[in-house]
Amino acid sequence: MYINTASFRFNLMPLESLILPSYKGSTLRGGFGYAFKKVVCALKDKECSECLLKEKCIYSYIFETPPPSDTKIMRKYPSAPHPFIIEPPSEKRHGYSPGTELGFGLILIGKAIDYLPYFIFTFDELGRIGIGKGKAKYELKNVICDGKKIYDSETKTLKPSSLSNLKSYFLNLESEDLNRMHSKINLLTINFLTPTRILYNGHLTLDLEFHILIRNLLRRLSLLSYFHCGGDPSEVVFKKIIELAKNVSVKERHLKWYDWERYSTRQDARMKMGGFVGEITFKGNFEPFMQIIEAGEVLHVGKGTAFGLGKYEIREIL
Repeated sequence: MYINTASFRFNLMPLESLILPSYKGSTLRGGFGYAFKKVVCALKDKECSECLLKEKCIYSYIFETPPPSDTKIMRKYPSAPHPFIIEPPSEKRHGYSPGTELGFGLILIGKAIDYLPYFIFTFDELGRIGIGKGKAKYELKNVICDGKKIYDSETKTLKPSSLSNLKSYFLNLESEDLNRMHSKINLLTINFLTPTRILYNGHLTLDLEFHILIRNLLRRLSLLSYFHCGGDPSEVVFKKIIELAKNVSVKERHLKWYDWERYSTRQDARMKMGGFVGEITFKGNFEPFMQIIEAGEVLHVGKGTAFGLGKYEIREIL
């Protein structure tokens, strides 16, 4: 099972006083969705679920992400995981004066990497539409990849080398010998940086256990691999991995619930999007799981990842 990703940094320059909420992921993702549909949608008066073009439409693939009609897995779900992650700035500030730079990260996954020009064009267009309170205008100043400027507002051109920024994860999860893997690592601390919404038995959980984390990561990574990277997760020994994960215990838990809301234009309602943040330390044998956890460190975990939710970092390995 493998997953390809590419990471970019978008730098915006407000042209007017810009007011944003503390957590900016919703504003950026919501604005992107609105502008993206305006830019690429051929039948704007149609819902994606009813549209004849939905399986060949760029907007539908990126933002609605329907599974192919002939899919062998995930048939009961109306949509596949989105092939992009917007990572908003961690700063809590609300106000940005004209000329003050605002940057955010963008991670593209699999086939979506080829659509980088659409993301750049859309965020440039969104600057003319405006975001935040009062719809303040901004300029997309530049896009950075691996420390190099691949797009800037002066030339309005994208360097061809930008599409070669690939990072691949090859996850060896097919072996029945996973239970033979042992390492010197027996303590692992994970710090959840953005609200993390992990479901277990149909409910959001705060009492995180290691096997619950691994279940969610396995599901997300396997679906991203299958739908967006041409991978085949059918040989992954899910049950074996989860059984091994149950042997890992919680040593310390310092998680707290972080509540926030977003306004959904499509549903015309405010939606609660709370999740847990903070640190948790696990104790056990981590060798069978490190490749999963390290991939999740880039690709996030749980619900709402397109907003930047579910971002974590590995703090300590002992």
